[in-house]
Amino acid sequence: MAENPPSLPPSPPPGDGASGAPGGGAPGGVPSPGGAGRDGTALPEGVPCWTDVQLPDLEAGKRFYGGLFGWTFEEVSGSVAWARSDGGAVAALVRKRDGRMPTVWTVYFATPDAAALAGRIRAAGGQVIVPPAPVDGLGVTMLAADPEGAVFGLWQAGTHPGFGSRHRPGSFAWAQLYARDTATANTFYTGLFHDALFGPGAVPDFGRAPVGEVFPAEMPPHFLVHFGVEDVGAALEAVGRLGGRVRVPPFETSYGRVVVVADDQGASFALLRR
Repeated sequence: MAENPPSLPPSPPPGDGASGAPGGGAPGGVPSPGGAGRDGTALPEGVPCWTDVQLPDLEAGKRFYGGLFGWTFEEVSGSVAWARSDGGAVAALVRKRDGRMPTVWTVYFATPDAAALAGRIRAAGGQVIVPPAPVDGLGVTMLAADPEGAVFGLWQAGTHPGFGSRHRPGSFAWAQLYARDTATANTFYTGLFHDALFGPGAVPDFGRAPVGEVFPAEMPPHFLVHFGVEDVGAALEAVGRLGGRVRVPPFETSYGRVVVVADDQGASFALLRR
């Protein structure tokens, strides 16, 4: 996965009061139950808390994902649109700033201290691609890569903790890392996010598997964002009707039935029926 800038810019464009930050930057954008902690607090470190997609055509993205998941959209800037499901913020659609960047979904993990985590990432053999940067009081964002180059984001919550809805049809359901060396991946992520993965009461939304288990061996290590659906077959019909395509046919996993698809602009993601 190539380097891509996050959808959470250090500051909005002049005259633009909105920001592409987790939880929604629009008036009345209060996360609903099922996203952040039940009291509205930030999620524990290492829990997936946000996702965005970088697209060349924002309006086409709205048509595709609105048709697939029933998302509604709120344009918070000229280049960022918030997607909502059942009233809760579930993702951001972002117009790519540079056509050379990949068309790709990125998962963000919660952290209470992005600067400290940046140091731990470097010490563990990872890279910091975009250093911690504040987002208008809403929080702090960062983009990093693990030792094999798989890219992921970090979000240190301020006034906005993350997903307004998850674990429901049409919202985030799982993040799977496909790695060349799962032992290296396990060591790296366990060191960063031990409590979220293995701590008391942990219910991880994040798994690891070898690339060759699902994809061709030459596929680079990467994260695959999964969205929940009620009916995989019906969702696949919608993907085809909207101009997307199947990349990996349906298969069974320990966490549910999965199919890997791409939208009509080439961004890959997975549909998950638990």
